[in-house]
Amino acid sequence: MSASNATIYRVLFSISIVHLLNDSLQAVIPAVLPILQDNLALSYFHLGIILLVMNITASVLQPVVGYFADKTPRPYLLPIAMAVSGLGMLGISFAQNLYTVLVSVSLVGVGSAVFHPEASRVAHMASGPRRGLGQSIFQVGGNAGQALAPLMTAIIFVPFGQGGAFWFIIPAALAMSVLIYVAYWYLGQERMRKAVPVLPITLYRQERMTAMLLLVLIVSVRSWISAAYQSFYPLYLIDVQGISISHAQVYIFLFLVAGAIGTFFGGPLSDRFGKRNLLILSLLGSLPFALAIPFVSGYAAYPLLFIDGLLLLCSFSVTVVYAQEIMPGKIGTVSGLMIGLAFGMGGIGASVLGHLADVYGLAFIMQLCTLFHVVGILGFLLPKDATVVRWEQESRAQSEKSVPV
Repeated sequence: MSASNATIYRVLFSISIVHLLNDSLQAVIPAVLPILQDNLALSYFHLGIILLVMNITASVLQPVVGYFADKTPRPYLLPIAMAVSGLGMLGISFAQNLYTVLVSVSLVGVGSAVFHPEASRVAHMASGPRRGLGQSIFQVGGNAGQALAPLMTAIIFVPFGQGGAFWFIIPAALAMSVLIYVAYWYLGQERMRKAVPVLPITLYRQERMTAMLLLVLIVSVRSWISAAYQSFYPLYLIDVQGISISHAQVYIFLFLVAGAIGTFFGGPLSDRFGKRNLLILSLLGSLPFALAIPFVSGYAAYPLLFIDGLLLLCSFSVTVVYAQEIMPGKIGTVSGLMIGLAFGMGGIGASVLGHLADVYGLAFIMQLCTLFHVVGILGFLLPKDATVVRWEQESRAQSEKSVPV
């Protein structure tokens, strides 16, 4: 039974585990920032530049890789990408200046940029008819990997310092071994799928492009919010509220774990209540909790962070599937665009936030980022799920009429 009519759970969970390992390597970057700041005497602006390089290299290449993957899939790139990320970990562990850090971070970014579009194609093929669930299984691995960042800071980087990055060669090697199996399955599926015609995008081109632009904008702003929580909120807790580095990581861990839970349940919920509706709820529903977070401390912040992370990131996998349905037949390109380019814009936002933090302080940044949730209002301009289904049905009908008998 092919991936087109069955959900292949062994592949979904395999690629999800690798996604966890890959994003745990990515999560090293924000996790090690407080250590790098002390060791290399970096400013908040320098930290923003590091995040910018990470996000740009991990994102700009993703749509390009996805575009060529749609034309000619390259399964062997999956384990190679993980090897490149492993080299980046080595560089970070031994870096003695900002420039070495930037080169090492770019290697991690390039490896991630190659991994995500190809892995998203694997998840799409293995999902069968249950696309929301399949994408949630895949994406929850990545969110869980990112959630490890605060634990890595408390358990690894606080006692071992910058050199703790060296140990992340182990998860990179483990991920490579799993990806060899995934690549073998991927290659076999592509051979079978060559006989299946790809649905052409012949109708509603303008509407589809407008929807994609809106979706990229919304996801980009959501990435700014996530970057602020992962990178600047710990520094806010440490520098403004006087909390220790280890204790500050507990707050971020709670936020990211809640996000991973939201990501897992977001896919099935969107299949029931609509992807557009869940995206709007995700941003606007989390707004009241986000507004309160900068003004509370101690245990009172825990439930606010948990609910905010649960709601904000429950649309993480949903936006990918929604974009794939808006642009059918462009799975790799669209996945690279949503997961990659949008996060690159988040990196630009992080560098701007770093500069503003130097000028106006971290408290101002955290209050400013809470207002970004109002971008959810733009979700009302997106096409409803029923409209996207109608576009596909009409395109399919027109395509069938054009086939000679």
